[in-house]
Amino acid sequence: MKPLSLLIEILIILGVIIKNIEAEKHTKKQKERNVTTQVSVNEVKRLLSHILERRKLIKVIYQRENALGKKKIQRKLRIRGIQNKDLSKRNKNHLRKQAKKNFTDEGDQLFKMGIKILQQSKSQKQKAEAYVFFAKAANMGNLKAMEKMADALLFGKFGMQNITAAIQLYESLAKEGSYKAQNALGFLSSYGIGMEYNQAKALIYYTFGSAGGSMMSQMILGYRYLSGINVLQNCEVALNHYKKVADYIADKLEKSESIPVEKVRLTERPENLSSNSEILDWDIYQYYKFLAERGDVQIQVSLGQLHLIGRKGLDQDYYKALYYFLKAAKAGSANAMAFIGKMYLEGNAAAPQNNATAFKYFSMAASKGNAIGLHGLGLLYFYGKGVPVNYAEALKYFQKAAEKGWPNAQFQLGFMYYSGSGVWKDYKLAFKYFYLASQSGQPLAIYYLAEMYATGTGVLRSCRTAVELYKGVCELGHWAEKFLTAYFAYKDGDIDSSLVQYALLAEMGYEVAQSNSAFILESKKVKILEKEKMYPMALLLWNRAAIQGNAFARVKIGDYHYYGYGTKKDYQTAATHYSIAADKYHSAQAMFNLAYMYEHGLGIAKPGGKDDTGSTVHQRGHCLPEPRWPTVSEGLVFFLGVTASLSPSHFLHYVKQQLSRHTFHTFRRNFVICLWTHFCSFLFRSC
Repeated sequence: MKPLSLLIEILIILGVIIKNIEAEKHTKKQKERNVTTQVSVNEVKRLLSHILERRKLIKVIYQRENALGKKKIQRKLRIRGIQNKDLSKRNKNHLRKQAKKNFTDEGDQLFKMGIKILQQSKSQKQKAEAYVFFAKAANMGNLKAMEKMADALLFGKFGMQNITAAIQLYESLAKEGSYKAQNALGFLSSYGIGMEYNQAKALIYYTFGSAGGSMMSQMILGYRYLSGINVLQNCEVALNHYKKVADYIADKLEKSESIPVEKVRLTERPENLSSNSEILDWDIYQYYKFLAERGDVQIQVSLGQLHLIGRKGLDQDYYKALYYFLKAAKAGSANAMAFIGKMYLEGNAAAPQNNATAFKYFSMAASKGNAIGLHGLGLLYFYGKGVPVNYAEALKYFQKAAEKGWPNAQFQLGFMYYSGSGVWKDYKLAFKYFYLASQSGQPLAIYYLAEMYATGTGVLRSCRTAVELYKGVCELGHWAEKFLTAYFAYKDGDIDSSLVQYALLAEMGYEVAQSNSAFILESKKVKILEKEKMYPMALLLWNRAAIQGNAFARVKIGDYHYYGYGTKKDYQTAATHYSIAADKYHSAQAMFNLAYMYEHGLGIAKPGGKDDTGSTVHQRGHCLPEPRWPTVSEGLVFFLGVTASLSPSHFLHYVKQQLSRHTFHTFRRNFVICLWTHFCSFLFRSC
């Protein structure tokens, strides 16, 4: 089988990768991230050898049993007069089935070991070892292991990206009914990466994937029906798809706290990605640690929170979180006490679940008027953890915490009124509290608001509003973790790996991923896509991002039509997009571009001359005045209007007034002079 033969090559590649990782001198940042070394290489090798020895032993035992069984059967068959020829055929079939079963069982064990290593380790070296087990299990026909290896080859994990090999594995998996493979093939077909660009085929793959249980396919179809991408726009169908995914996410959120993922925009600071505020710089992290050790309570609580849920690019580390919270609590921090209570309530490796300890710390925080502590006590009484169920007490604590603005408490109040838990059902009050909590981004509050709009419970039914809210919940799924891996891949120069991950998220409807994918494509550093496809695909993605409200993307679409990137030059279409960006989003760049097009009559009428269609444009019944030097106020107002978009309506009125009073030559000169005036005044102030 062709795909399986590739796995031998993958094993060799992985072996080389592990040796390279061992030989490399890790940077400080990698050392911090790769602190966990729970499963050693020797232990993995020992377990693997143990499995192989066990396999040999089982094989010998089965051979003996089969030999004895064969003799007994032969005696019986001789009595019955059955020929030995038929017996040998039956025995061969039996042995084949048994060998296949043993082979499958061993593949399952190897896959489980790989998963265990992957979950327990955080270093790249240990993760690479996990994929060695996946490769061995895949070679034995384990479908889940084959999916893991196909994903690794597609997304370029450990630098082994091979789109062709990934497609071969996915195609063989799709024949076996793998919904993950069908989703992946749909994605590759929709972009034309390694496959023929075919949207119809992609839609078929997504449909089969969603029918098989793929949440990602459901989300992609929801976005397509919402936006009318290669299908007729249908809000109700989109609602159906998004609701299935949102139900799945909400169930996960109710069981445990969600882990928000930073969505870094590559368009914001491409020249200095290391300083992006979404990811904590290594030097700044070291400085924070220094301050925390010196006794800065606020920093201690902040670091505890970052490690508790794994924010700003830091790994989730319960031990570090508890360490910093305990230091801050000792210094009297109510927030730290509340977070310790939360850790013991939920339970984890550093703080095993203990209702009594949780109650103790929540009470300490609540006595200081802390909203998180009050909410924690409310939860204990609401669910009866360590104390008898008491809805009246729970309601009291939730109200106190909600009054202090804690969104989780606002959600709990909304849920009590929505479900009638300890209070009379009141959908208006439920909507009020859900809405308040949703303004702070509380995911479950957003989910229940979507439920209310979808069913018309307590509010006027609105399919569009429900879909938008469900979409926001769906974007909290575990697949959003690819934002971080895609960002780090881009930062490390692995452009192809970064693009594939961002492109998949873009297909699922993430606006940030759409603009990031377009940004990478227009850089023309991608090797997995033909150069002539890059600009058209980038334009498509900019357009999708613009529809979702990205002002920068709207300006980019104007640029593409202005210069003819990925499409024909069309000044009128460019001016239309610049106008939308200027009017709707007050984009300074769009205003400048429009002014330039007005000056040169590109797609827009030029007073006293001809537009780009050749039609003469006449000035209103008076001659143009002679050029004159601008006043300081005129220059400054124009500059502030362009750069800061202050008072947009007054600014646009002023521009129109200037256009009717001066020639375009004067208008342009005024702008240049005001820039120099502002720059010189800035220099004098600095001195």
